[in-house]
Amino acid sequence: MSVLDAPAGAAPGPAGTGEGLVGVFVRLKLTLLRNGLRQSAGRRAAYITSVVFTLLFAAGLLLGLVALRGHAHAASLVVLLAGVVAVGWTVIPLFFPSGDETLDPSRLVMLPLRPRPLIGALLTASLVGIGPLFTLCLAAGSAFAVASGAAGAVFAVVAAPLTLLVCVALTRAVATANTRLLTSRKGRDLAVLSGLVIAVGFQVVNFGAQRLGRAGGLAALDPAADVVRWLPPASAVGAVDSASRGSYGQALVQLLLSVAALAALLWLWQRSLVKLMTAPDGSTLAAAGPGREKAGKDGSRLSALLPQGRTGPVMERSLRYIARDPKTKAAWTTALAIGLIVPILNALQGTGSIYFACFAAWMLGIQMYNQFGQDTSAFWMVALTISSARDAYLELRARALALLLITLPYTVLVTVVTAGVLGDWGDLPEAMGLSFALLGGMLATGAVASANFAYSIPQDGAFKNVAPGQAGLAWISIFGGMVSAGLLCAPVIAVTIWLHVADLEQWLWLLLPVGAVYGALISWAGLRIAAPRTADRLPEILAAVSKG
Repeated sequence: MSVLDAPAGAAPGPAGTGEGLVGVFVRLKLTLLRNGLRQSAGRRAAYITSVVFTLLFAAGLLLGLVALRGHAHAASLVVLLAGVVAVGWTVIPLFFPSGDETLDPSRLVMLPLRPRPLIGALLTASLVGIGPLFTLCLAAGSAFAVASGAAGAVFAVVAAPLTLLVCVALTRAVATANTRLLTSRKGRDLAVLSGLVIAVGFQVVNFGAQRLGRAGGLAALDPAADVVRWLPPASAVGAVDSASRGSYGQALVQLLLSVAALAALLWLWQRSLVKLMTAPDGSTLAAAGPGREKAGKDGSRLSALLPQGRTGPVMERSLRYIARDPKTKAAWTTALAIGLIVPILNALQGTGSIYFACFAAWMLGIQMYNQFGQDTSAFWMVALTISSARDAYLELRARALALLLITLPYTVLVTVVTAGVLGDWGDLPEAMGLSFALLGGMLATGAVASANFAYSIPQDGAFKNVAPGQAGLAWISIFGGMVSAGLLCAPVIAVTIWLHVADLEQWLWLLLPVGAVYGALISWAGLRIAAPRTADRLPEILAAVSKG
């Protein structure tokens, strides 16, 4: 009997059980995977590569955990590791809502399925994949690293699969509770912003690893582990350690905490599933509400603050791209976050310099590159308004001014904060002058690159930022422009070095106005050079940005 042939309100399978439904959903998961891999050779290669690397990483991690067995502070590490993995399973559906089609139970609304057997089938199907296998390897390695004696072995056999089940139930409960959000534009924005979370996460992990090395090794993890070992699913791993030390009562309580958490997550999952599959979707009602009138008033206020003529509307359009377009928003958010994190974290580690603040100007200046790519095929409307080099110059200048509205104050903020963390206020003027010069160089080269190396930005994928066949244009545009921007700033850099070498530190404050003026001049020159080239290449630019 198939799902569609089942009577209303009954779960398919023998004797009304959900056994047949489990098989259907497991086969559905495998079919979705197989059909996805059939779409293109590139997708198959990417999937196979990711599977190989994940398996190798899982094997290496498993061996490392096994080698950790007997270490005095192994329990602290594995408990915290289980907690980190649980956090990862929590945020996966928020940033990758389209990674698994079965994460959207609203597709099953029209089928005669009851929530309880449906949850069992979805939970079983969720255990199929490379992610659950990696988690099981980590949980098994963690349990083995701290298991000792017969009691520890018994608890380890229960704790490893229990940890996996809690993680999977957690991600399913979060996904189901946020299905309406994840299928909306805000959900797509979250998926695009996942790159920022990954980048920030790597910086935090790097910072924590360095601090851990200076703090005396794994012993520094003990205070945090003492708290996390009571939080599911890390409490299941903690139960193995407690049982191995002879604290059987404590081990039983920790294991029961994870069991209770699993039961609570399944209950919440069922409640969200019932609500999702029975409540009407009112997500479109707000579109006709008072919010539209408020948005119009906000737009008129913004227009009144901007310059008149062509400059104001172009600046407003660019700012709206930043606020509304998912790809543009993600690029800006990533630049703002990384531009602040890199200098501040290096300063906190004691290895930084105030010159790291220039990294913010560099990250934000990249946003000037490929200005016309964000317009996609709608660039034809912009092209119709450009009939001369003068029109092209005004268009590019307005886009640069919109960028400066954000980058100038942010560059000042990052430089001041970095100087404050380092306590190096004496070098603040020269660092800020160098940042302004670098920002001007990035604007100049970005305008020229936008005119000569425009490329399309696909809108159908969260992680595809270049259309097929245009990767070379993107590399030339960004990396060639960054090298050119560095060369353009060479005079200011040379003056800075000369003042230090010649022991003329009392004149270093002049680098602030000199850098600002020099940055303004080279950005103006870059716009002047790019304008006639833009006016001459409008058809080519339109063809290049319309391929996504």
